[in-house]
Amino acid sequence: MCGIIGYTGNRNATPILLSGLKSLEYRGYDSAGIYLPAVGVCKAVGPVENLVEHIDVKKWKGTSGIAHTRWATHGPPTEVNAHPHSDERGTVWIVHNGIIENNDALREGLLARGIEFRSDTDTEVLAKLIGIHYQSDLYKAVNQTLRLVRGTYGLVVTSHECPDTLLVASLGSPIVIGIGNKEHFVASDPSALLPYTKDVVYLEDGEIAIVKPESYQVFNKKGEESKKTSTLLDWSVNEVQKDGFDHFMLKEIHEAPAVIEQTLRGRLLPEIGRSKLGGIDSLIGDLVNIKHMTIVGCGSAYYAGLLGKYMLEECASLPVTVEISSESRCQLMREDSLNALLVVSQSGETADTLSALRRGKEAGMLTLGIVNVVGSTIAREVRAGVYNHAGPEIAVASTKAFLSQLTVFALLSLFIAREKGMSLSEGQIMAKELATLPEKASKVLEQADHIKSIAEMYSKATSMFFLGRLYHTPVAYEGALKVKEVAYVRAEGYPAGELKHGPIALLDEMVPVIALAPKDETYQKMCSSIKEVTARKAPVIAVTQQNDREVSSLSSAVIEIPETIPLLQPILSSIPLQLFAYYSGISRGLNVDRPRNLAKSVTVE
Repeated sequence: MCGIIGYTGNRNATPILLSGLKSLEYRGYDSAGIYLPAVGVCKAVGPVENLVEHIDVKKWKGTSGIAHTRWATHGPPTEVNAHPHSDERGTVWIVHNGIIENNDALREGLLARGIEFRSDTDTEVLAKLIGIHYQSDLYKAVNQTLRLVRGTYGLVVTSHECPDTLLVASLGSPIVIGIGNKEHFVASDPSALLPYTKDVVYLEDGEIAIVKPESYQVFNKKGEESKKTSTLLDWSVNEVQKDGFDHFMLKEIHEAPAVIEQTLRGRLLPEIGRSKLGGIDSLIGDLVNIKHMTIVGCGSAYYAGLLGKYMLEECASLPVTVEISSESRCQLMREDSLNALLVVSQSGETADTLSALRRGKEAGMLTLGIVNVVGSTIAREVRAGVYNHAGPEIAVASTKAFLSQLTVFALLSLFIAREKGMSLSEGQIMAKELATLPEKASKVLEQADHIKSIAEMYSKATSMFFLGRLYHTPVAYEGALKVKEVAYVRAEGYPAGELKHGPIALLDEMVPVIALAPKDETYQKMCSSIKEVTARKAPVIAVTQQNDREVSSLSSAVIEIPETIPLLQPILSSIPLQLFAYYSGISRGLNVDRPRNLAKSVTVE
């Protein structure tokens, strides 16, 4: 989950590396460090800005270097644990993302040889091992070291003796090479490279690359050179800037209409009531014939999958199981070619989801993906899939990517359902309602100030409940997650009918309840649940459709949203909950873009 950036070329590396660290800070912000062979090393605890304050760019000059922003796994966030780390002689320097599982055994062996350690990190073990093997051939030293390692790594290595050379390796942790004019870049996320190049090469697991200013070579596990095809990024620099918003999270929430429209663009055929998904069109025969689908994801992606289950089962009559990736990887896969595995990941690099995917492939399942990052590991390893086209999401808490995932599930459900017998009229209704979502999302965002005032009203609450029924139960889970992530409030999402089976004991006038009450088949039951809440004197914040007098009369505050068909209503209902979480965090004086203890792309297991 750490952020890695490297450069070799003809420009001063320092501003490039520091700029890259700032754009990668969402991947970790416990500490940061930089190494230039021409200058030396500098580290600092805390955000990247603390490192910047220690560096005089006029004096820090060199045409190559590496840098790192850390999300701590081994050892607390201290200056000595910050990357880069070096071998015993201070000749070889490395930055690393991942976890070395046999770190303790390797460390004991090195200690027995008299090697001393300064940090608690597993990364320093790698640095010391590479240093032992290094005899003027950096590629050979890295290759020999990695043969001893068990675990995951995205690794960049340089040395004082070969200052213009970067050795890059990947196994279970993403690394991308950016191609420039007589210069090359390396990063753990392509968004860091957008100011400099959109032409990138992704390393596959087990590959090692030798990167120099005018060339790069990639070698596979057998030491054979691999010819790589570059990928052209379709993101822009503006997409990784705040554009006048106070935070990336607020910007990304307000991008909801555009993101839904981008997700639908070229994929919706309202007149014939169908969707067209180029990434899986060729598999329509397989999709019609599958008997069961398992959806896996983590966090928000898992909750998107729960709503996807409702969509696929109701529209396409396809039985679906939804599992948390970290649990799925520990369970038996259905070994049957008539079963499909659909993995959902914004980054396309989520470690537990990737592990579940690989187990599904081993079981012979049809593997599909919903991912946002072109060229990511999951995108490359699934048999087929659908890109979100949500653009880069910088804030740690997922907002626009979650909405895009829900939209993709709706498109996928329509895609399969029409082939399995959904009528033309039903397809047309769903397609036309999908087409109206961007405009309706804009209507929700017009209430931002109203939602802000509600969030401020309950800013002192230490716990909250989010209640929903049927399609809105996953939205309740997601709303609670957002408040936990960015406002640090103990929030729980529940199916409303389950409230009286225990959790109702926690309600009083200090525990606000956010009730999702659209006018669907569960409406009257939801009204009954709200009455149960108000009878315990807990304040109710209702999210409902416009001009709903019954719910309004029962609630302390009301957020009105436009109406659409029940299956799509959760997409609109999610937006006010995202704004509520954002303003709840702001009212508590928190950094909502970088919540404590969290990182954007979870590439460790």
